[in-house]
Amino acid sequence: MFRHTLDGTRTRQFSQLRRSLDVNRRIPHLRYSSIPHNQTPPRPRLTKWTSRLGYTSVIIGAGWLLDKEFNASAIGRNFRTFWTCAIIALDYKLNFTAEKTEDIPALHERVAERVYNLLTSNGGLYIKIGQAIGNNAALLPRPMQEKFAKLFDDAPQVSFTVVLKVFLAEFGRPPAGPDGVFEEFEERAAASASVAQVHRAKLKSPDGNGPWVAVKIQKPDVSKQVNWDLGAYRIVMWLYENYVFNLPVYFAVDFIADHLRRELDFEQEARNAQRTAQFVAQEPSLSSRVYIPQVYPEYTTKRVMTAEWIDGVRLSDRSGIFRLMGEDDPKASNTRSSRQPTFHPLKGGVQAVMSTMVDLFSAQIFKWGWVHCDPHPGNVIIRPHPQKPSYPQLVLIDHGLYVEMPETFRQQYATVWKGLLTADLGVIRRVTQEWGIGAPDIFASATLLKPVRFEKGSEARRKVEEWTNMTDYEKSVAMKEKLRGFLVNTDAMPKELIFIGRNMRIVQGNNQMFGSPVNRIRITGHWASRSLATDSQLTFGRRIQEYGRHLIFLSVMFAVDIAFWTSKLRQWFRRRMGWSSEGFEDELERTMRGIAKSNFGVDIAENAFEG
Repeated sequence: MFRHTLDGTRTRQFSQLRRSLDVNRRIPHLRYSSIPHNQTPPRPRLTKWTSRLGYTSVIIGAGWLLDKEFNASAIGRNFRTFWTCAIIALDYKLNFTAEKTEDIPALHERVAERVYNLLTSNGGLYIKIGQAIGNNAALLPRPMQEKFAKLFDDAPQVSFTVVLKVFLAEFGRPPAGPDGVFEEFEERAAASASVAQVHRAKLKSPDGNGPWVAVKIQKPDVSKQVNWDLGAYRIVMWLYENYVFNLPVYFAVDFIADHLRRELDFEQEARNAQRTAQFVAQEPSLSSRVYIPQVYPEYTTKRVMTAEWIDGVRLSDRSGIFRLMGEDDPKASNTRSSRQPTFHPLKGGVQAVMSTMVDLFSAQIFKWGWVHCDPHPGNVIIRPHPQKPSYPQLVLIDHGLYVEMPETFRQQYATVWKGLLTADLGVIRRVTQEWGIGAPDIFASATLLKPVRFEKGSEARRKVEEWTNMTDYEKSVAMKEKLRGFLVNTDAMPKELIFIGRNMRIVQGNNQMFGSPVNRIRITGHWASRSLATDSQLTFGRRIQEYGRHLIFLSVMFAVDIAFWTSKLRQWFRRRMGWSSEGFEDELERTMRGIAKSNFGVDIAENAFEG
């Protein structure tokens, strides 16, 4: 019996073991598992990474959507900026070598295309930053010059719904209607740029005949993007100076960023316009020829500015200006017809228009020390004088970007200009050295926008031969060294030169666009010399000395006048013969391009100085 019981026990144990093995066969993942029964078994690796990728995509998508809806895509724009700049830096590091000298032009083409696409894709303040960098585009590779020349400050207008939100935020009222700010408000913008657009409106009045005004409205995204954009600009310039190109580019970042930020303050722009109007009214030679539109502070805020509406022909409409002044446009077949109102021909021709323009900006630089830094043709309107309808009047608009010149710097700049025109190389060297500039010849040429050589004879010929025999790589390296030598002390360099140089170049381009009807160099030099003689802080004896020097200067300018009128005569003769002709500014630019190519290795595009 004992034996039977033992056999039965063994039989039961064997049966239990067999059932256990059967269960393990049916559930493979439990075989030989040491995981306690109360814990969840691990998931396959593919499932784990799929889940992580899904969560990451959701987070990125949500971040992108929030950035777009509530932050005007500022973070996305920064990512695009850093990615593009990293690709550019890597491209230069890998391909800018002596072994790949034949591929350097293609490298510059790729970089120019990437920079242009970045600026236009981001838009907004990036256009302004690009224009600030493009101030010195003549020193950049030719593909970059051509791209910056196409960087126009225009953009699609935002919808009226967006404009309405801006008005409600700034005034607590809609633009028009019974409780509106204005009697009438045109919903479609008359003009649209990268950071703002302009609408036509009518002020309220008891008789319903209030004046028409121009209402400038800042696009809402700009205020959200400004800190991000300027921060990205600062970081990129710092990295390029310290780790990528080893060139002094960061020194002007604070100055440029500060002035771009001021340009977004429309109350500041209104004050700039009022101050400029006061300067013009106090200058007898300009008070009748120049007009600054009246601003309305009661209808102006940080993001909305209201000013007098002006009808006329913009300087950018070349054919319209020639028609307004009763002259034939030699290039009329290549320009679009004007849609501006037609006036009776005004007296003085385009020469009167350009003479007023050069006088105005020369007075700003050398007498007032208060400089409008964006005098491109779209910001200049020509109209018949309200009191003297037979004569033209220049109207200057868009007063957001100004530079105020310290008194010492204003006098130094006038002294340099006078020294340049009298070939006083000692004065030029002394002042440029005080400004931390180590290449007075490059500075002199860039200031006058005409070639200036300090070396003569065999030394100049030797440099030309050296540049001619260099490869593209060697020329780029040598130019980089010249730029380092140009800015010896960036702390001493007046940052105002950045925007004043822009003003000078655009004024030259405007004069060039109309066939160089006036001698820009003589007019500018005259204002520079006269400002030194009429300085209110001079003693009586010193004033007599300066007036004597001014008279000597005027006699020296006779040679400049001879060169100018010789060019005009040659231009007239070629037109009479039916040949192609070029103006005085064209001749200067052509000579500049030749000297820059042979002496500095810089290939300046033909449109580098256009307004």
